Amino acid sequence: MRQISRFASLTVLALLSLACFCVAPCAYIGPVAPFLSTPMPTPAPAVVVETRIPDDTPTPADTPEDSSYGASGLGDSYYPLMGNGGYDVQHYDLAIVVDMEREHIDSVATIDALSTQNLARFNLDLWGFDIESVQVDGQDATFERDQGELSITPADSIPEGEPFTIVIIYSGKPGEGAPPGLLDLLEGWNFYEGGVLVAGEPGGADTWFPVNNHPLDKATYTFRVTVAEPYVVAANGVLEEEIANTDGTRTYVWVMDDPMASYLSTIAISNFERVDSTTKSGIPIRSYLDADIRREVEEPTTRIPEIIDYFETVFGPYPFDECGVVIHELDLGFALENQTLIVMGYQFVNEDVIVHELAHQWFGNSISLKSWQDIWLNEGFATYASTLWIEHTQGAQAAQAYMDMSYEYFKEIPEHAMVIIGDPGPDNLFDWAVYERGAFTLHALRLTVGDEAFFQILRTYADRYHDDNAGIVDFIALAEEISGQELDDLFQAWLYEQALPPMPEQ
Repeated sequence: MRQISRFASLTVLALLSLACFCVAPCAYIGPVAPFLSTPMPTPAPAVVVETRIPDDTPTPADTPEDSSYGASGLGDSYYPLMGNGGYDVQHYDLAIVVDMEREHIDSVATIDALSTQNLARFNLDLWGFDIESVQVDGQDATFERDQGELSITPADSIPEGEPFTIVIIYSGKPGEGAPPGLLDLLEGWNFYEGGVLVAGEPGGADTWFPVNNHPLDKATYTFRVTVAEPYVVAANGVLEEEIANTDGTRTYVWVMDDPMASYLSTIAISNFERVDSTTKSGIPIRSYLDADIRREVEEPTTRIPEIIDYFETVFGPYPFDECGVVIHELDLGFALENQTLIVMGYQFVNEDVIVHELAHQWFGNSISLKSWQDIWLNEGFATYASTLWIEHTQGAQAAQAYMDMSYEYFKEIPEHAMVIIGDPGPDNLFDWAVYERGAFTLHALRLTVGDEAFFQILRTYADRYHDDNAGIVDFIALAEEISGQELDDLFQAWLYEQALPPMPEQ
């Protein structure tokens, strides 16, 4: 997830201990997280928290009057209208012609899906744009718009279990018509002088293409992006083709052939220079660095192969075909772990951030959330992975010293101001406690079950839920299965109670 540097975070944590509040660690995340330059928040009021381990997979948000209508949401406890029911997307093919001067795109989205019920009508998520046409299986379909919901009625109902193809032709400026404040927070597709930045967590994908916009419906992708030369296009996956067109444009065809949550989809356009390397296990690393700042930012990226090589020893094989970063000439103050192509601003490039976002390729990308309530499974894992990297490069004492310092700062936070990281709520989805207390939870698990069981838990988790979704209940069950211990009390205390538990004895 987007994060400030973990070492820079010591300053933030020091401020926490003085001011007694929790601060979101990101320049932005979603429609609720503040910029770092905004005033510090005041302590949260005291609340009564019902501690609990959550239910498992979300259920559809609504029950349509007609049972052949797909639900307009997947029932996420924080974002009930995110995603849609009645079908499972298999593949998105997005053909996008980008006019950089007009800040305009002309697009054709071809979506291959499989019905999970009889479908007389279904929804996709999409904000804004002029829609020229919608077809289902080659026949014109009728459609209606209601804010971010695009309701489609095919000419013929689709039987349960049948594959079908949707083709939508649309155009406009991405983000127009999106909820107030969304563009200010850079969520979704953003034009800037000389480039395009796309960052979608948690819900910005629907500002630039029609999508079933929830991590539960992962799909493969093809991006066919056409732009005037000499602009360069980077995206998720593998660059399969570059086509020089006769009109002075160039088409870049990128293919992401592993399932991907929609919020991790990205396109980057600028005067990039590509830098290539390879891990010891043969994973190609291709990074895209803005040509004007390449000398300033390239050095930290050279450690990507080494970091992946280490993580493969503790998490298992790297889960995708390629990896790398794209660095924009923008002062973003955040990074985002987009699948195979981490997005960064040039003033936020350092080894610690790269380590965090690379860990997400296993935890958050290959293993996706079942519900946004499960966010600590992304951020706590990536944050603790940074501690493991410190342990690997600087030794166990350095790693323990960082954990001790961080824990001491968190002890100063008033209990009533501590976020419940197992159920932080949408307004605290990316609170710093989700990151650091999430890391504490894993460290407490490690001390409780021992190193052998702990690292077996990590490797088995990465393998069992590869290209799939998992929730908190799944991880707890797996930890108990491998350790042979009953761990409800440990997870209850660390995830669902406001008081900071004592760390188990080492």
